Amino acid sequence: MNLVALLGAVELGLLYALVAFGVYLSFRVLSFPDLTVDGSFPLGAAVAATLIVSGASPYLGTLVAMAAGGLAGLATAFLNVRFRILHLLASILTMIALYSINLRIMGRPNVALINEPTVLSPFAGLGLPAMWLNPLILVLVVLAVGGGLVWFLTSEFGLAMRATGANPRMARANGVDTGRMTYVGMALSNGMVALAGALFAQTNGFADVTIGTGTIVVGLAAVIVGEAILRRPLVILAIVGCVAGSVLYRLAIAAALNAEFIGLTASDLNLITAVLVALALILPGVRNPLKAMLARGGAK
Repeated sequence: MNLVALLGAVELGLLYALVAFGVYLSFRVLSFPDLTVDGSFPLGAAVAATLIVSGASPYLGTLVAMAAGGLAGLATAFLNVRFRILHLLASILTMIALYSINLRIMGRPNVALINEPTVLSPFAGLGLPAMWLNPLILVLVVLAVGGGLVWFLTSEFGLAMRATGANPRMARANGVDTGRMTYVGMALSNGMVALAGALFAQTNGFADVTIGTGTIVVGLAAVIVGEAILRRPLVILAIVGCVAGSVLYRLAIAAALNAEFIGLTASDLNLITAVLVALALILPGVRNPLKAMLARGGAK
């Protein structure tokens, strides 16, 4: 694997770390299986790209994209909290609706951002090549968002949200408005995913209605791989694990696709993803029996 492929994998890993943050917040904190991310990721890209092409500031486009993602999360939460629709089904309904909404926003299946200003454009004067500049800027973005998420989850409000996901009945008994926590958590989760979509469009030069396919699997893979690496139940380690898992996941895919002796092609991406996620789920369970066997052997 050459340097360009390596840095490209790191760049994608950092982008999808934002998706992993959102997936962690919905799946792990709120215990809310949320498939909305498959629609909110391209939603963020569609909103940002459309506004930028229309002449708006890329910073404004990115902020509006985050707000749009938050509204998508609120729609899913509304269906679940207000109408008692199963969370998985509610998120599927929103995801399906977002496909048509994204087409409406863009007016066509894809929007090109070639030669358009982006949030990265002001940094081009630093003289660094794009293959180095993009990952460096994304590191700063991931650090800022990850740090903010750690602060939020360790605040009083964040603790109430974590209690909502861990034991909603106990949380309600202690005066926590679990419906409100679900609304806020889902809005934040999909807002971060939409931010990832907006940055994806600006770093790759296009927004397409199909780029959200499989986003939830990528986010889950990052979370699961990160948890396999850092198993202590601390919020800061969980957030670090999301970043590490996302980058390692992308590096593993890049290595597999660039290993000629394996014979894999880009069309095998979903297969590689399935194998990596399966291994991340299986290996912790395999390691525990091995430890038990070693402990029994030492006792003898």
